[in-house]
Amino acid sequence: MSSEEPDVIGPDHHPKKSFGDRVRGVVHAFTTKDGLIGDYDYGFLFRPNLPFMKKPTRAAPFFGLNDRMPVFLALLLGFQHALAMLAGVITPPILLSGSAGANLTNDQQQYLVSTSLIVCGILSMIQISRFHILKTPYYIGTGLISVVGTSFTIIPVAQGVLNQWYSNGRCPVAEDGTRLPCPDGYGAVLGTACVCALLEIGLSFLPPKALRKLFPPIVTGPTVMLIGLHLIESGFKNWGGGSACYGHPESGFFTMCPNIAAPKPLPWGSAELIGLGFSVFVTIIICERFGSPIMKSTSVICGLLVGCIIAGATGYFDSTDINNAPVASFIWVKTFKLSVYGPMVLPMLAVYIILACEAIGDITATCDVSRLDVQGRYFDSRIQGGILSDGLAGVLAGLLTVTPMSVFAQNNGVINLTRCANRKAGFACCFFLIIAGIFSKFAAVILSIPESVLGGMTTFLFTAVTVSGLRIVSTVEFTRRNRFIFTTSLALGFGATMVPDWFNYVFTYSGDNQALRGFLDAIELVMETGFALAAFVAILLNLILEEDIEEDEAVETPALSVETSSYDDPMSPKGNLDSMTAAQATGEKRHR
Repeated sequence: MSSEEPDVIGPDHHPKKSFGDRVRGVVHAFTTKDGLIGDYDYGFLFRPNLPFMKKPTRAAPFFGLNDRMPVFLALLLGFQHALAMLAGVITPPILLSGSAGANLTNDQQQYLVSTSLIVCGILSMIQISRFHILKTPYYIGTGLISVVGTSFTIIPVAQGVLNQWYSNGRCPVAEDGTRLPCPDGYGAVLGTACVCALLEIGLSFLPPKALRKLFPPIVTGPTVMLIGLHLIESGFKNWGGGSACYGHPESGFFTMCPNIAAPKPLPWGSAELIGLGFSVFVTIIICERFGSPIMKSTSVICGLLVGCIIAGATGYFDSTDINNAPVASFIWVKTFKLSVYGPMVLPMLAVYIILACEAIGDITATCDVSRLDVQGRYFDSRIQGGILSDGLAGVLAGLLTVTPMSVFAQNNGVINLTRCANRKAGFACCFFLIIAGIFSKFAAVILSIPESVLGGMTTFLFTAVTVSGLRIVSTVEFTRRNRFIFTTSLALGFGATMVPDWFNYVFTYSGDNQALRGFLDAIELVMETGFALAAFVAILLNLILEEDIEEDEAVETPALSVETSSYDDPMSPKGNLDSMTAAQATGEKRHR
């Protein structure tokens, strides 16, 4: 492990370069072959992994946090980071603004996709730049390539709130049952998220050790698993044609998929629609097996591109919205009335607790693949700065009309594959994200993609969220106490996720007391949001249940050969730690 970069953080850093040195460095970078191109093996990024091809005999050079690197390489790797992030950035606004969310108009949906890209670029720059809060030991940002993206964690909560608004009349519904656009509901999600983000800002000032003690893997693992499980359901509904036409409605605009006005409307689950999504899924697998490093890190986008080509060739694309979309867009072109919805506060607080825990793991993994220390005061300072920036991103994102942003882990794979942890590549990534957001025709193209194609992509992404939860769970010792906590929290979490209306008929109050009605709605929303319910139960049990000393001694007793042999099995959770990447293993050990 290399030493920390002292000129990035810390009060005892080396003197920074003078203005003259910086100017000379910029001139050298843009006027010389060495500065523009260098001697990097660019073929390494594009060389496929075919069985008959000779493997390279030497690894590509590693570019550290502040190493000098060619301008063209920084732009190329930054573009690769942007592509790796793209699917994760655009998916939440598509879901929350579509028929499964607030059912906003087409121009509002295009605006949200464009704005999400712009805001991700801006907030990622804050994380990468890292700012010192004057006369304090605190920082804003990590100083790493810690890119920021729209969080998947809020989707189950926001969809639950919007469902509640449609059911109680706050959002309009047509006579045939079709949900009409509800921008005020989306504004309530944004306003509540802004207020609740103050919790994560407060958590950032706690010592990282205290955070890891309050929210260990035994709490975060099941929670992340259940978030992924809920999202997989949405992905599969889209794969079959769309969530609005799921269940084969007998009347209305969504009797066919994606709707009756589509170029080739079909019933939900038709072979043609399933096949479109399957083409995306298979392409992702092929890229992982045979693709070059740049294809592997962007396999999801490659799959989406193949699915779009097939859909376009077979007549499933509708270019009307693309033609009508404006050439350019920016923040606040569309606005939403912000409000705070009381029943949403409790589950939203759970969202930000989870985001803080995820940030710790993601930042730890980024430090490790960047070849920086994952312990000590520099590392703790990066954790503090990253969580504080994450909390501020939750506030700023809402004010900038998009849902909460959080640190993304997708680009850690890019760093590992390309051997580049240089911040110049991170800034280039932010540049490409902002440019893609400004040109709103790009967002219009994204929204014109058939839902079955998007479903094939999002199902893969959402399952990756569940796998991340499984990875966290695998780092926990399966003592009797821990198994009991897992069982109890997952019993309620899985049940509420698979049968979300199980708590609908517990409260029968129908009076005029709005405060009481809001309180009951809050309890109902938590009880019907599987991951929030599991998180609260796991936190409570982890605090009140003491470790069983006899249990620990029994696990370590050599005489219990049957029990101890399971821990030596490479297929067991503990055995799998050796096969995990260094970033994953180190990050989760820090959690414990």
